[in-house]
Amino acid sequence: MTPVNPTAAAPATTSRAAAQPFKTNMDYESFLRLFMAQMKNQDPTKPNDPTETLSQLASFSTVEQSIKLNGKLDSLLSSSNATLGSVLIGRKLSSLDGSVSGVATSVTMGQDGLVATLRDGRTLALGGGYTVSAA
Repeated sequence: MTPVNPTAAAPATTSRAAAQPFKTNMDYESFLRLFMAQMKNQDPTKPNDPTETLSQLASFSTVEQSIKLNGKLDSLLSSSNATLGSVLIGRKLSSLDGSVSGVATSVTMGQDGLVATLRDGRTLALGGGYTVSAA
């Protein structure tokens, strides 16, 4: 028997998996499918460790709660933007650099945030900063 030297350097190996960063972009449905497949395909003579299963169930619960929380935060943000938009109508808005200025006649919520339409037809994206004054 040949003795093993634990301090000897292991040969350097590179693999495609080691070279790429691990991605954790798993959504709720993917996690559920993976968990159910694991439960269905486990070896009945060697069941999963109960603590590991509980840990996975806790992870599942955390993912589910995070999704619900994100939905509520989106709803709160939409409500807040609607309130802000209604307050800005009839007020004089100006971009921070002063290049766009006018009285807001409407405010819409788009992909890039709130956009005010001014009385002269120009628009002002409110996400980049603006000043508000009485009309």
